[in-house]
Amino acid sequence: MDRVPVSTLSGIGAVTQKRLEEAGIGTVADLRALGSVEAYRRLRFMSPRQVSLNALYALEAALRGCHWLDLPSSVKTVLQQEATAIDEALRRGLSPRCRRD
Repeated sequence: MDRVPVSTLSGIGAVTQKRLEEAGIGTVADLRALGSVEAYRRLRFMSPRQVSLNALYALEAALRGCHWLDLPSSVKTVLQQEATAIDEALRRGLSPRCRRD
């Protein structure tokens, strides 16, 4: 059952499916094994300007079998914290590593 394409999950559209596949996440089993946060991290690092917090909500909701608007606020809070940490890591990765002494 989990070997089916991620596109079969509710809330995963064609654009997200393509991005997931480019990140090596082609099946529901792949997404379940990584989890929504790791999948989002990969997408953000691949396309930082095109992937937003809503993508993380959609991935989590797809794994839970619900609409992202129906995620409990406590889950959204945790996801927001995870997204903030990922964004900070992304900023560090794109900033110059050399410093002037």
